[in-house]
Amino acid sequence: MTTVGNYLATRLVQAGIKNHFTVPGDYNLVLLDKLQEHPELEEVNCCNELNCSFAAEGYARTKGIAAVVVTFSVGAFSAFNGIGSAYGENLPVILISGSPNTNDSSDHRLLHHTIGTHNYDYQYEMAKQITCAAVQIKYPEDAPSLIDYAIRECLAKKKPCYIEVPTNMASAICAPPGPISSLVNSVPTPKDVLSQAVNASVDFINSHLKPTLLAGPKLKCADAQKAFLRLAEALKCAVAVQPAAKSMFPEDHPQFAGVYWGQVSTKKADAILEWSDLTICAGCIFTDYSTTGWTALQPSSHRLEADADNVRFPGHSFDQIGLANFLNVLAERVSENDKSLIEYNRLRQSPPLIKAADPKAAITRKEMARQIQQLITPKTTLFAETGDSWFNGVQMDLPKGALFEVEMQWGHIGWSVPASLGYAVGAPDRRIITMVGDGSFQMTAQEVSLMVRLRKPIIIFLINNYGYTIEVEIHDGPYNNIKNWNYAALMEVFNANEGSGKGFKARTGGELADAIEKAQANVSGPTLIEIQINRDDCTNELITWGHFVALANARPPKKTT
Repeated sequence: MTTVGNYLATRLVQAGIKNHFTVPGDYNLVLLDKLQEHPELEEVNCCNELNCSFAAEGYARTKGIAAVVVTFSVGAFSAFNGIGSAYGENLPVILISGSPNTNDSSDHRLLHHTIGTHNYDYQYEMAKQITCAAVQIKYPEDAPSLIDYAIRECLAKKKPCYIEVPTNMASAICAPPGPISSLVNSVPTPKDVLSQAVNASVDFINSHLKPTLLAGPKLKCADAQKAFLRLAEALKCAVAVQPAAKSMFPEDHPQFAGVYWGQVSTKKADAILEWSDLTICAGCIFTDYSTTGWTALQPSSHRLEADADNVRFPGHSFDQIGLANFLNVLAERVSENDKSLIEYNRLRQSPPLIKAADPKAAITRKEMARQIQQLITPKTTLFAETGDSWFNGVQMDLPKGALFEVEMQWGHIGWSVPASLGYAVGAPDRRIITMVGDGSFQMTAQEVSLMVRLRKPIIIFLINNYGYTIEVEIHDGPYNNIKNWNYAALMEVFNANEGSGKGFKARTGGELADAIEKAQANVSGPTLIEIQINRDDCTNELITWGHFVALANARPPKKTT
């Protein structure tokens, strides 16, 4: 006989989930028992719900979908943070929360883990604001259709969903799962709409002389990276990527023109896009962060924007257009126009020759970046935390096959530590490198202990510059100072005489090189390398970016008439 918990477990596996991330609480314990009964589903126990939700977010980045299971209120409220990230970053994460017994509301009782009201619907109402679908299971006979609806929407819209399972509902009997097709909700693009969109787009492109292409982060969630590459090779124009789309177009490709980020772009990407009279934007997201305080947003007359499900440019708007379909058909119709690539090759800079620093000299940011660069292989996934790690990471040259992960829309400091753990669970064949600042690390440090427990050989470069450097460059004040930790020594705390984590301090280039060598040899657990650099030793790009973001933040209120 099938229970609601069994049903949910089966659907999670059918959706592609092999590991679910959880923190136990009394309202979800029976549900966890039912999930454990499925032979193809493995539980990952995190230290707290904030980390748990970010770990699931990281897992979704590599597996395409994830699940996080928490308890009511005290657990879900913390997990909402990572669910907000998943929504902003277009990641399908299923938030499953246990909740009070269905009889408690009608019995008019006050319960623990609530806000002290007799109405327990408040969490469901909150979840509806940050998910594409939210359901409460109040009757077992409704569970199959509600679970299927939530997961189907999650997969189709590439956004998180919410499923609330009362503590007495997980073991209730319901109908068994139907065919996997119940989870598929693909709506094909109407051929006439696609044809009209492509015809109009070709005319618009042909009316311009110097087109370029810009890849955005939604290429990944739309499964449109191959289609984008096909269009690029058909057009033969210069191709740039947004910072959150780094690695979504091969950096060794002859058409690659760097990361476009306004005045903090790499490889002269800003020069070629601003020279161009048309940028075809595929899956792009324009925010104050990605446009450096709105200074890098080209005029709408110079943009053709193909989003995940629509195409827009001056005088035209088409909906129900799948991005991959649109790019594939457009690639068949466009003509070669390599004017922007020819011009970019005149601008293209030779790779700088960065010499190794004196190994006995105090470590600098440039020497740190040089040594980390040498570690990156086609099997590497590089996580760059919010802060100067963004800029250090964006400037890395990625060989074909190397991947890059940032959380630029949500921008929660501390995200990278649990997210890289979740990613490592989902992609055990990848070598994970995480670059994180000291302030960010203090937010979510506990999850390094789970890296030790799961024996994940993640290399964490912890840049210790004694404060919130990104905030310093936006708006400085005494609140940006933090208490220093002996970060490298934390590994012995997390090992507790049974783990294989390693911790090292690097004050010089020689010490960093030695620590990296030992980290590469440690395949049985994580390695944390604390790099102690001067507080003011940050990238020029962070200073420039911080200045313009601060200006955008400081715009005075508009006067009322």
